[in-house]
Amino acid sequence: MGPLTSRAVGGDDDAMPVFTSSAPRATPRLWLSIPIAIGFLVALAGPVDAQEADAEGSKDHPVFSRMPGFYINNYDEQEFSSFDFSLDPERKVEGHYWSIQYVLNEGVRKPGPLQIGRNYTNLIRQRGGALLLEALDPSGGTTIARLPVQGAGTIWLEVRVSNGGEMYTLEIVQESTMAQDVVFTAESLAAAIRSTGSVAIRDILFDTGKSTIQPASAATLTLIADALKADAALVIEIQGHTDNVGAAAANLALSRERAAAVKAALVQAGIDDGRLTTSGFGGTQPVADNSTDEGRARNRRVELIRK
Repeated sequence: MGPLTSRAVGGDDDAMPVFTSSAPRATPRLWLSIPIAIGFLVALAGPVDAQEADAEGSKDHPVFSRMPGFYINNYDEQEFSSFDFSLDPERKVEGHYWSIQYVLNEGVRKPGPLQIGRNYTNLIRQRGGALLLEALDPSGGTTIARLPVQGAGTIWLEVRVSNGGEMYTLEIVQESTMAQDVVFTAESLAAAIRSTGSVAIRDILFDTGKSTIQPASAATLTLIADALKADAALVIEIQGHTDNVGAAAANLALSRERAAAVKAALVQAGIDDGRLTTSGFGGTQPVADNSTDEGRARNRRVELIRK
């Protein structure tokens, strides 16, 4: 305590002195133990939900991000594969394939299936793509769209939503041509025809709109001839196929003429005429989307069919 001082209370000579201390007045303190303080702060902040980590090795698609509050539960990416899109009739598309499954984190507000689906299809439509199917209700469903990408093929997207919006999967195929990593020898080509019954050949090139075989096709024709020589019992049908550009009747005639041109080249290479038959189907049997350059290139082909 500091020194005592006095002051008078009242306005006359008989005022009573009051003694006070000059020491500073202590400030009251509230002491909380560390565990109690932390618990108090957590209680004020409310519950904190843990965010699930994405599946190991997974990532979002380069074009499409995820809906907020979701994590990747399952992921698959393949350089070349195919997927049957749920259209009527079903549409098989080949190319770079992704399958990405998202699941909602606990405690996050759930979006509805329509909200999820339209977030993706609206984005595609804004960039010049097309909505092909929307079949979504409060429980889930499917929506499908496609987006042409200049110089990179068409991106096909199917969004499948389930559990009222708690889970959704992106099935994505970007059309592309498979890189041919395995090169046929004459023996392996003959074996492939025998075992699978058919082989598609895309290295026989023709002048546009004609059945004239270009010189760059010589190595492929030699390989086919050598395969037939390696297996003298092998009898084949040469089938011609075109894209859908032009009149259907003209394409049908062109496919037949191209098949006949291949047969003539093989006969000239020493293959017995009796082992070779021909047919043409025009653009009636496409294996890819004719709306893209890559798809049309894949549809223009010669197939060797075991007889």
